[in-house]
Amino acid sequence: MNIFVLPILGGLLIGSAAVILLALNGRIAGISGIIGGLLPPAQAPDKAWRLAFLLGLIAGPLVAGLLAGQSLIAPPVASMASLLGGGLLVGVGTALGGGCTSGHGVCGMARLSPRSIAATGIFMIAGFLTVFLVQHVL
Repeated sequence: MNIFVLPILGGLLIGSAAVILLALNGRIAGISGIIGGLLPPAQAPDKAWRLAFLLGLIAGPLVAGLLAGQSLIAPPVASMASLLGGGLLVGVGTALGGGCTSGHGVCGMARLSPRSIAATGIFMIAGFLTVFLVQHVL
């Protein structure tokens, strides 16, 4: 299989899911907001679609791996401490930035939202700097 097929199919699925969610529910497919609506103290009354969306995110790679006859999920290459620290920083960043890369980068930029374009630029710069520091400085 061509190396570009799976990423293109993945992008099409992500874009399609975002469009369908917006068209049917009027909601943005921002994962931090979807998860946030399931957690106390601000639990949203619309838990069913939120759970279905998250289950789809988890099941998608598993089903694709089964269909491809191989696991498409690689084991982590970072320590558990790095993964937990990174997750904590992402959580704080999404709270400070008013959204996450899926909400701003996929949905907001598609709507040409200036706030989302700025947020996505900041996400990218922060990511580049983090990789540089971790790989070349520390």
